[in-house]
Amino acid sequence: MGQTKQGQLGFAATWALAAGGMVGGGIYTALGVVVAVAVQWSWLSFIIAGIVALTSAYSYAFLANRFEQGGGAFEFLREIHRKGVAGSLSWMLIVGYVLTMSVYAYAFGHYVAFALGAGPWVTRGLAIAIMALLIGLNLMGTGKTSSVEIVIVAGNLIILIGLGVLGLLRWDPVQLVAGVEPRPIWGAGIGAASIFMSYEGFQLLAYEYDEIKRPKQILKPALLSAVLFVILVYAAVSVGATMLAGALTVVDQKQVALSVAAEVVAGRLGVLVMTVAAGFATAAAINSTLFSTAKLSRRVADDGELPRWFKHRNSQDVPDRAVIFLGALAALLAVIGSLSTLVEAASLVFLFTFGTVNWIATQYLPRHRWIPWTGVAIAAAIALVLMLRLAILAPLTLALLAGFAALAMVGRPMILKRLKAND
Repeated sequence: MGQTKQGQLGFAATWALAAGGMVGGGIYTALGVVVAVAVQWSWLSFIIAGIVALTSAYSYAFLANRFEQGGGAFEFLREIHRKGVAGSLSWMLIVGYVLTMSVYAYAFGHYVAFALGAGPWVTRGLAIAIMALLIGLNLMGTGKTSSVEIVIVAGNLIILIGLGVLGLLRWDPVQLVAGVEPRPIWGAGIGAASIFMSYEGFQLLAYEYDEIKRPKQILKPALLSAVLFVILVYAAVSVGATMLAGALTVVDQKQVALSVAAEVVAGRLGVLVMTVAAGFATAAAINSTLFSTAKLSRRVADDGELPRWFKHRNSQDVPDRAVIFLGALAALLAVIGSLSTLVEAASLVFLFTFGTVNWIATQYLPRHRWIPWTGVAIAAAIALVLMLRLAILAPLTLALLAGFAALAMVGRPMILKRLKAND
């Protein structure tokens, strides 16, 4: 344990990267999905999911500071001598990140294609193109540029807050249910389960622990305030954008819901502004996730929990095989998957991960253990709701996730043993 160097990220940079990791792709892809499920209670769905994220941010910050190293859930489990569980969880977590990148690439393709008035083949081509571009940047060692990401985050937040405020100023509650059947309040819980992926980005900071200046003073307040701020932004945008476009339109055009809302406010100019915001935000989110996931894959491979193939580095000290494999898989899923299915599958993985981190925190916190226990309880409840939803609406997706989970827990040791024997 112990820090090996003084990081460069101060409070503002840490806060911006945490907020940007969440907002970067979250609201652009999640709004239509959650309105389809929770309708007028969508704002409450974001708050419920946000409570789990807030408790998880508390737990991530506490555990990272306790063990004084990056690595997130994988490293936390190793520190409590659960190496086998850490290996299994790391496989699931990597799948979750791949699904997340596919959602962001999907969103990038749809928002840009919508602005161009292009068809589905252009949309798919754009998703592949952005993944290829960011794979290339990462391979050249230029994939992580914090200063650029901070600028993107600032612009992105300004545009989203502006859209939310404009919608709220046109206060019209009828629009929240326009053209669709209103839902009872318990629909908010189903909505929270469907879009939890929107909050996963903050925990990428756990992999950058050594890059944070004075992490024991900075990490916890930065993560907690960033998550709280994003909860408010999501709630405001979910209400404001739906009031502008109407619930039915948001659901029917969920792939580009915010561009449709922006078009109501400012016509073609609104579409262009939102396209630029969505394009840069999703690209930055893909970039950050790809960089961190490749770094995690190399770390897990170094520990013997992934094949040695993932340890390979190029001349820029980049885990090139991991970058190419993970990026290509995300591009494939972006092309063949549906938005709701990708979002919900990723949400289930992160609900399990965040619940695990909260549980670990309950074992070590000297006080305020009710905070992580709250996260465990709510995460378990909405994960159960999501599994039931997937069992009804997307049984194949649930079966694939269950099969991969079984492979990670049961088959992984045998696979790794055979690979080592063949080396």
